[in-house]
Amino acid sequence: MRRYGPAVLTLLVGAAMLRISLFSVLYLRYVQSGLRPYLVVSGALLVLLGAAAVVRAAREVADEDQDPHDHGHVHSHPTGPRFAWLLTLPATALLLFPPPALGSYSAAREEAQRAAQGVGTFPALPADDPVDLSVGAFTSRAIYDSGRSLQGRTVRLTGFVTHGDDDTWYITRLLVSCCAADATTNKVQVRGADAPATDTWVTVTGTWHPKGRLGSTAAWPPLLDARTVKKVQEPSDPYEKR
Repeated sequence: MRRYGPAVLTLLVGAAMLRISLFSVLYLRYVQSGLRPYLVVSGALLVLLGAAAVVRAAREVADEDQDPHDHGHVHSHPTGPRFAWLLTLPATALLLFPPPALGSYSAAREEAQRAAQGVGTFPALPADDPVDLSVGAFTSRAIYDSGRSLQGRTVRLTGFVTHGDDDTWYITRLLVSCCAADATTNKVQVRGADAPATDTWVTVTGTWHPKGRLGSTAAWPPLLDARTVKKVQEPSDPYEKR
């Protein structure tokens, strides 16, 4: 059975890739949507290669069983260690139990450091009331908008809950450029409402509470005075995009 190991491992990895990219949207936990075709093609190729390797190994076994005393042919036998089968365990786990999207643990690992983007004016907000904004758009306007377009506006933000010191809590989103490996954090401190459990997804409606000088570290993280906090389901695409 050892000769089937590489083939089975290839099949499992290919099947796992197809499961998260072709038959679901779980791939959005790891990469941006534009990479889906590449994942599907890669998964299909791995499945085909794995299947071909299984067929080849089966034929070799059948040939040996038909003529076990044939000394005129040299048959290859795998020489790898027996514990190499353990390599199938991660692939099986990915196939059966895909890991969740990044959450509060990943957000906590990044310190509140912001590049000097420079203060400037932003386009006017839509006339909607409340106006739906991404957490990233809210933080950018709160910290860098010299026109203070958030002043007096009611906004609605959706994200997951993270906790800080002294009973503070934040509505948080992770921002990705390509995949989950390059994720950075945007968060807004919520005031005037009880904190839900960590990693709970919520929609918070409220108003911006100015603090600190624009463009300074004192303005980070921005504040939101909450009017309502509503628990919601985690979106299929949990990350914001640059």
